[in-house]
Amino acid sequence: MFWPSGAVLAQDGMITYAGDAADAPEPPGIETLDAGGGLIMPGLVNAHCHAPMVLFRGLADDLPLDQWWQGHMFPAEAKWVTEAMTEACARLAAAEMLLSGTTTVGDAYFCASGAARAFESVGMRAMVGQGLLDFPAPGVPDPAQGLAVCRDFVEAWQGAGPLITPAIFAHSPYTCSPRTLGDAAGLRDELGCLLHTHLAETAAEVATSAEEHGASPLAWLDGLGLLQRLDAAVHCVWLGPGEAELLAQREVAVVACPGSNSKLGSGWADIPALLAAGCSVGLGTDGPASNNNLDMFGEIGLAARLAKLKTGDPAALPAEQAVDLALTGSAAALGLTGKVGRLSPGFACDLIVLDLAAPRLTPLYDAPSHLTYAATGNEVMHTVVHGRILVRDRELLSIDLPEAMAQVRELAAQVRAG
Repeated sequence: MFWPSGAVLAQDGMITYAGDAADAPEPPGIETLDAGGGLIMPGLVNAHCHAPMVLFRGLADDLPLDQWWQGHMFPAEAKWVTEAMTEACARLAAAEMLLSGTTTVGDAYFCASGAARAFESVGMRAMVGQGLLDFPAPGVPDPAQGLAVCRDFVEAWQGAGPLITPAIFAHSPYTCSPRTLGDAAGLRDELGCLLHTHLAETAAEVATSAEEHGASPLAWLDGLGLLQRLDAAVHCVWLGPGEAELLAQREVAVVACPGSNSKLGSGWADIPALLAAGCSVGLGTDGPASNNNLDMFGEIGLAARLAKLKTGDPAALPAEQAVDLALTGSAAALGLTGKVGRLSPGFACDLIVLDLAAPRLTPLYDAPSHLTYAATGNEVMHTVVHGRILVRDRELLSIDLPEAMAQVRELAAQVRAG
């Protein structure tokens, strides 16, 4: 619902009132944030990111996924990724996201405790997944210890506070064996945490799976009894007939990353078909090394445009539905349904304020239309997470931004020098 003059009240990080300002109660002695005629809306939810990869932004662009990943990213990660690196780089990524209107992120990477500390220290809400592979990875030189590292991470961060939710990120069916995937699912069941994976991202992945397993990646996981134990599948660009319906039946959320997928030439997820099949669909930026930015407004607009291009129907994925993908759709993928993505009593007070006086947002006829086709993160004036003001008048309050940028520049100088 849209109120020409609205107000949101919160206590202990939770919304107690959202509605017309004329009807709002006036509790004494509270901190106030004047929206200044701006648009108050829920903070955006980035359901899939590799935040520490800001270090590698622009390092190897204009390449197919397999060349980009195997020839450049994995070697760079093996040499440079440490917990100190993930903490420093996730802090800069958090700054970028908070300034552009994202209040919650689903992050997945190696040395995940560093990223978790960064998000917690700056006050950003995050589901943080510890990466799992069948070969040596940063922080896990012996793949046999990968599951133990995941266990230690999840147990260390469970119950740590309202902002950080630990999870397991099994990289993909082509980098994790059936045993590894099964063990990850077992640990997910035991610890009550989420399990995410990349799935059906490229045509080559699907073709290789058909050659090696006689089935698509999704069908293969389902045949192993693992699909229904997966909480979210990221990408799902190359699905076969009936596979969207199977994802819906198995209650697996889908996270589409249109910016990254289109940049890598992988294609893009058929979001209208996924929604028609009954799938829960959220949006993510993917990592800043493959996107190359973390502005969720861009993902909303691109998702809507690509849906129209794919179907030939300009009414496909209308603006209001596209925006909701980055709110309740993404929240569902992160296990946060009923907690974030809405300005309503009982939800966390995660909100942003957009400057409606910005030239690109003038005049205003329809808010969802502006949010989808006109807005960028540059119009965000204020950002609040769990009732705490993190950005006021476009100034970060919880991060020393020059210092954060200097730390990453220093790391980048080492990467550049080899």
